Amino acid sequence: MALKDIKLKIQATKRMNKVTRAMEAVSAVKMRKTQNAAFEGRAYARAALAVLTRLSGTEDMKRHPLATARPGNKIGLIVMTSDKGLAGGLNSGVLKKAVQAIGSRTKEEVVVYAYGRKAQEFFHNRGFDIRSSYINKGDNVDLEAMELIAREVSEAFLAGDFDSVVAIYSDFRSTFEQVATAHTLLPLSIDAVAEIVAGIRPAKGKWSDEPILEAPTAYEVEPSGDEVLGILVPRLVAVSLYHMLLESKASEHSARMVAMKNASDKSKEVVHDLTRKFNKVRQAAITREVSEIVSGSTALSA
Repeated sequence: MALKDIKLKIQATKRMNKVTRAMEAVSAVKMRKTQNAAFEGRAYARAALAVLTRLSGTEDMKRHPLATARPGNKIGLIVMTSDKGLAGGLNSGVLKKAVQAIGSRTKEEVVVYAYGRKAQEFFHNRGFDIRSSYINKGDNVDLEAMELIAREVSEAFLAGDFDSVVAIYSDFRSTFEQVATAHTLLPLSIDAVAEIVAGIRPAKGKWSDEPILEAPTAYEVEPSGDEVLGILVPRLVAVSLYHMLLESKASEHSARMVAMKNASDKSKEVVHDLTRKFNKVRQAAITREVSEIVSGSTALSA
């Protein structure tokens, strides 16, 4: 390889290193912002869980169609991925978890709600019924958008389009650990919501030692249980989706930060190796030129 080609490769790799370092820094800031939003919103998620716990002992809750288990095998999948790549194996892990959730079901028994371009493309290419797809480019999570999705899914569940709703997303455990997770949203249950809330809790700090909520022996609902639950249950589903998306966002930024850090470190290694190769080639050229000069001088003096 010529010296000029090696030099151009070194310059191109250095420019790439600047890009990956910038992307690493941006992802780190976004990850911390999203993680803090999840922690700060945990009080609201716990309040929603408290309301659900208090209503769990009522007959209206037990009879509510959004909280009643069905024997059917049809499933609605809400799959949360990113629109962008450069995030390591984050999206592939979520999609693999979604395939596991489908199990032995046929395509006719699965309805997909794709939140993110990667999920939309994956299921579209495989011929699944994609009921709705949503863009996942922004860094801010809009609760109103989650309420729209929750309302759409709840109405489809009540219409009998499927017998259960499962959300697949990436759970943020730490900067270097993101786990693809599946949670059942409908039929709504205390255990499912409690598991989501518990997943938001940090290992240490303000929300790490909260007591377990217990349902009261009796509870009266006014004006009527059906009217209250008809508004409350879709909102509980929306709160669950909201925190799942926050976890997914934090996981995406964390995975991208780690991937860009690895790319930056690798580019430094490539620059180091190319510099050594450049020096070797240049030294060989200098040695060859010196040898030619000495040989010529010797031939002239002979």
